[in-house]
Amino acid sequence: MINEYLYHCQAKGYTQKTMINKRFELQQAKCYLQDKRGILSLDNVTVHDLRAYVRFKVQIGLKPQSTVTLFKVIRAFFSWCEKEEYIRVNPSIKVELPKVPKRIVEGLTTDEVYRIINAFSYKTYLEARNRAMLSIMTDLGLRAMEIVKSLYPLFTLILWIHF
Repeated sequence: MINEYLYHCQAKGYTQKTMINKRFELQQAKCYLQDKRGILSLDNVTVHDLRAYVRFKVQIGLKPQSTVTLFKVIRAFFSWCEKEEYIRVNPSIKVELPKVPKRIVEGLTTDEVYRIINAFSYKTYLEARNRAMLSIMTDLGLRAMEIVKSLYPLFTLILWIHF
């Protein structure tokens, strides 16, 4: 079933790196279920077996985010098996995953923002453009790609008028 699932994923166009990760994690789960739980058939995998696998991942030192990410591969596999009618019930649905702590990203201080913006002058077109872009990004909280995709033509016009 694992090989069929991997062929399915390949056909859907997953990247080579994703395919390597899926293959590795599914192989690890298979080994765990066979060696530690004595399961030889997909039909015999229960929610308890998959919970034990998650506990095993945590016990070997995986961080909560890594455990959740890896288990998504297992869950996708069992969902596919259910959809393809290899199993009647997806045992991964009821598996609770570790809580992932929220990461708070520290913003720049006002002084840091001023130093970044003031690193550019108005001496050249590029410096003026960069200073304007950074000013708008920091004032409005925009990402660089949002500036590039939607505001770049506007910057060109403003700088053309300004000079």
